[in-house]
Amino acid sequence: MGVFKEEPCVPESRVLIIMTGGTICMKRSSNGYVPARGFLEAGLAPRPSFNDGSSPEPIEVMVSDDKAESLRSLRTPISTYERRIRYAVLEFEELLDSSSIDAKGWTEIARTIYRNYQLFDSFVVLHGTDSLAYTCSALSFMLQNLGKPVILTGSQAPMLELQNDATDNLLGSLVIAGHFMIPEVCLFFNYKLFRGNRATKVAASEFAAFASPNYPPLATITSLKTHVTWDLVYRPTHIRPFSIQTNLDTARVACLRIFPGIKPEMLDAVLKLEGLRGLVLETFGAGNAPGGPDSAMTKVISAAVSRGVVIVNVTQCMTGSVSPLYEPAMLLGRAGVVPGHDLTSEAALTKLSYLLALSDSASERVAQQMSVSLRGELTEQARTIFQHPNSQLSPRLVTLTALGYAITKGDVEEVRDLLRGESKWLLNEADYSGNTPLHLAATGPNLAILRHFLLEGASVHLRNRTGRTPLFLAAHAGLGEHVQLLRDSGAHLHAQEIDTARLHARRAPDVWRAAGA
Repeated sequence: MGVFKEEPCVPESRVLIIMTGGTICMKRSSNGYVPARGFLEAGLAPRPSFNDGSSPEPIEVMVSDDKAESLRSLRTPISTYERRIRYAVLEFEELLDSSSIDAKGWTEIARTIYRNYQLFDSFVVLHGTDSLAYTCSALSFMLQNLGKPVILTGSQAPMLELQNDATDNLLGSLVIAGHFMIPEVCLFFNYKLFRGNRATKVAASEFAAFASPNYPPLATITSLKTHVTWDLVYRPTHIRPFSIQTNLDTARVACLRIFPGIKPEMLDAVLKLEGLRGLVLETFGAGNAPGGPDSAMTKVISAAVSRGVVIVNVTQCMTGSVSPLYEPAMLLGRAGVVPGHDLTSEAALTKLSYLLALSDSASERVAQQMSVSLRGELTEQARTIFQHPNSQLSPRLVTLTALGYAITKGDVEEVRDLLRGESKWLLNEADYSGNTPLHLAATGPNLAILRHFLLEGASVHLRNRTGRTPLFLAAHAGLGEHVQLLRDSGAHLHAQEIDTARLHARRAPDVWRAAGA
């Protein structure tokens, strides 16, 4: 007699797996490894960890701007966190070679996520490892005001091989995407979740192929649980909806590595390439390059900057940052070179391409933005972070309850006090009903509290135990201003709320129309 396992009391997550190509989805052939079509049927359906055998209904997926298809979906078994994940796999019509990917391929991925953003809770992108760090960095900038997890992964050995890392990489990505609201573009590999624009490939064949040298992992999976370091997670802090910026300007940027004996003529030849607008200069140590204040090298650099070429200085070292500790680095700065701090080369190149693709892409503006953290891609300055001793922190539930009372009273000052310091992690915590502080504020008496939470990075996409989003609750309460503010911040009704919302709209059409019903 089997052991009965109680059905989960939280709504299942919907995850779209986007298959772009890569080793993870390949199979053997007489000509070597080739992409394996039908990845869900061949690679996932036969595996119990990816398929609980429940045969759920197909899921509607947008395959182009004006075309939807119903794709077969699978469910995972119930997780440690008492939740099932329902997912579908969308295979690109033309699978991408990661060593040949360019801005066009990045745009295709971004548009796929944008089309399906309101249909799924999160996204997992399967990708080749050669340029995986570049794609992660590019998408981190292209996906603007992102409010849902986007996790890229791949493998060193195909899923269909007996010994592989693909199974753990994909399952780990799926578990994190389906359970934790980490609204970033991330890279998951070998049990670790990295911020995508901080990751770089460090091994050609080892399973631990990626690292994040200047930023700790956002999450780590162990045999017991998934450990998320919530205070490291980046969250959007603008009242703006999700959008995408496509067509990165990769054709007019370049990357050059300084080496002993490099001739000024070599650098000058690169900087005079027709149409070049940006250069990532990989320098020694803390940002040093050959030459002095009146050297030919410095004059070449200064002349390029005066022509409007943005030159960004990043270190060749695996760890550390560009810093004006030594005279050569200071000379580069005086010549107009932008310090890239602790940017990876991948992040520097894609960020430069992103900024040059924006409407306001004047050289001065781009140079200024390159030294500012847009998506957590660099550490702007070293600073001491104050942290309370654990013994002085109030227990989580006590603080969460106090926050709930303050929201109900409409006391914005008390709310601010409770969230000061290291307590902002409370914003996406849930009470016994699964309601986050944003759920409570969505029906609370003070619109200023709702705005404050949104500006502090609270997620508009989390659902409570009944499957309701803050937007649904605000509309159900008839609070039009709350609804509009949430919509301005990128909130939308979940796919499983739409039918119920349309029923409510018969009685209160205006507020539900504003909510998107």
